[in-house]
Amino acid sequence: VQLVESGGGLVQAGGSLRLSCAASEDIGSIDAMGWYRRPPGKLRTFVAALTSGGLTNYLESVQGRFAISRDNDKNTVDLQMNDLKPEDTAIYYCAALEVHSGNYEIASWGQGTQVTVSS
Repeated sequence: VQLVESGGGLVQAGGSLRLSCAASEDIGSIDAMGWYRRPPGKLRTFVAALTSGGLTNYLESVQGRFAISRDNDKNTVDLQMNDLKPEDTAIYYCAALEVHSGNYEIASWGQGTQVTVSS
């Protein structure tokens, strides 16, 4: 599956951004969709995920501020980010996950979109 992110940009601390990920296939058939991020000079880390069954999981530091959702008709997965902080600055990546031997594994990555939060 091919994934294309959009919606990144520059925002002041306390502001909001909505990222969107467009998939080339029916996302209803994908085990889970996720968002990851790579801050400057750091490794890529998990941010949020949404399973095909509707379960969500979030990085603790974004819990209550970020919300992942999907539109099966449009084959898109969004990440609403509120009350943004400078430490949220990163390249954000969309991912499709598949279950193998009981574990979720990354099947595809998007190209990433830059989010910069100024203080």
